[in-house]
Amino acid sequence: MAPSIINAILSSRITETVARVILTFPFWGSGLAKLIDFRGGVAEMEMFGLTPGWLFNIATIIVQLGGSALIIARRHTWLGAGALGVFTALTIPIVHHFWSLEGERAIVAFHTAGEHVGMIGALIIVSILALRPAFPR
Repeated sequence: MAPSIINAILSSRITETVARVILTFPFWGSGLAKLIDFRGGVAEMEMFGLTPGWLFNIATIIVQLGGSALIIARRHTWLGAGALGVFTALTIPIVHHFWSLEGERAIVAFHTAGEHVGMIGALIIVSILALRPAFPR
């Protein structure tokens, strides 16, 4: 069993909220960047063959910001995590297709794809934990 100080930290509402913000940072950070620099987001979509770029950029912003907000707010966590998980899985064949690359680009894409698989696992875990009763407040 963990020491009482560790139990207190892990049982804290603040720790849970901070963890949800940290978990979703890659998504809301990217969503805000695509919103603030909309043209850059459109160019990024088109660079990966997603046309019309403006439509894919809007959809990405909605999924990234909306999914993050649901997880952070602990409301319909399963929906936010599911949307972000599907989004993350789709980036592997669209953006991080290491099997079709060579050299250093293939290695970087392979590691990024692996990190994405780990993130999908974390999104599943946050959904499982959301089904449990809230921590004592």
